[in-house]
Amino acid sequence: MKYSIFYDGSFQEHEGDYFKVYDPSNGNVLGEVPNASESDMEKTIESAYKGFEFWRDKTAEYRCDLLEKLYDLVIEEKENLAKIMTMENGKPYLESLGEIVYGANFLKWYSEEGKRIYGQFIPASSENKRIMVRKQPVGLVYGITPWNFPFAMITRKLAPALAAGCTFIIKPAAETPLTALKFFELVERVGFPKGVCSLITGDAKTLTEVAMKDSRVRKITFTGSTAVGKLLMKQSSETVKKISLELGGHAPLIVFDDADIDKAIKGTLASKFRNCGQVCIATNRVLVHEKIHDLYLEKLTEQVLKMKIGNGFEDQVKIGPVINKKGVDKIDGQVKDAIEKGAKLVCGGESKHVGDNDDVGHFYKPTILDGVTRDMAIFYDETFGPVIPVITFKDDQEAIDLANDTPYGLASYFFTESISKAFVVAEKLDYGMVGLNTGAISAAQAPFGGVKESGIGREGGHFGIEEYLETKYVCLEI
Repeated sequence: MKYSIFYDGSFQEHEGDYFKVYDPSNGNVLGEVPNASESDMEKTIESAYKGFEFWRDKTAEYRCDLLEKLYDLVIEEKENLAKIMTMENGKPYLESLGEIVYGANFLKWYSEEGKRIYGQFIPASSENKRIMVRKQPVGLVYGITPWNFPFAMITRKLAPALAAGCTFIIKPAAETPLTALKFFELVERVGFPKGVCSLITGDAKTLTEVAMKDSRVRKITFTGSTAVGKLLMKQSSETVKKISLELGGHAPLIVFDDADIDKAIKGTLASKFRNCGQVCIATNRVLVHEKIHDLYLEKLTEQVLKMKIGNGFEDQVKIGPVINKKGVDKIDGQVKDAIEKGAKLVCGGESKHVGDNDDVGHFYKPTILDGVTRDMAIFYDETFGPVIPVITFKDDQEAIDLANDTPYGLASYFFTESISKAFVVAEKLDYGMVGLNTGAISAAQAPFGGVKESGIGREGGHFGIEEYLETKYVCLEI
């Protein structure tokens, strides 16, 4: 079927070009989506700007009631949303269902948090003056989301923006726009005022350039690669837009010699193989103390060999497809480079292709590489695939140095049963997020984001709504 873009409160007829969306597990065409033009983007911005003039003046209770209604509809339609996600993204159905519930939690959280945007009265230095501080919405927001989490990355941005009083235009990834389009059917059912929520699909470069040049777009929020994030920073400087960036990661997972091995194995599997390892906070380097290396590797290999790969709708499948050929080529290249430079292939290291479309239908077996060193590409480059490089260390400081040896600083993980070590290592890891004795750290109420070249700003919790607010100082003389 052919889909439409959404602005001015409804789906609009599209007279231009379309592009196809494929099932990454077999190459089947799932639908055709509008390749929106610059003119379409300009109309969407105009509608959203007009909507902001209305939306910002509504009460927090009014805005948050609509968000709560949207949450209820998402939960009601979670199975349908999850099925569409698995079709276009490839992740196992239960993972998709989990993402829908996780993403819906942002709608619920900010339907409550939007009522707690407080100002301040500050004691003045003069008797006849009063100092007031108030928080106001930043304005029209343009959000760009990735293919690996087609729903949660939208709600994590849209919910706090709407709760703060901003209007929001979303451009989902070209690989996975169908989940977003289904979600906007629910947005339409809720009945948000015209211009408050908009969705546009098409060429990211073309549409984003229009938004970046338009001074009415006051905020950019982006999740994706560091290279694109740097480009958006440059472009946003022309009109001095507020910007939030959640960029690349290269997460280490440290297993100290006093760790609970079974807990560490569970955490490794949870942090590595979700969505076939195509996750910005996925473990990319496992650092294991030499004393427990053999036991850890034995137990890890036993679990990895049990993992079933295949179509996300098949029973017991844990590993779905790699999103496209470019992705599988990068994974395979890193594995081969490591082996050529001395790493041992413990298991995996093989790919297969299904269907007639060469670009999609690629699967890669869950892989373990032992003996990885700094001279291998996989040590420094984010893999975005189901590969675990194992590196051995001798002492705590070496582990911390290895973990921090990267320009990225999104997520990190470590396992220890020592409370003293827990505090010291958590403080020394140069990352925005740290998982201590766990491989699952995402939550709607927690601040998500990184340091260094992994981004700017935070999403989630009360921290997330601040990204969509401006602070206004009012001085009154009486």
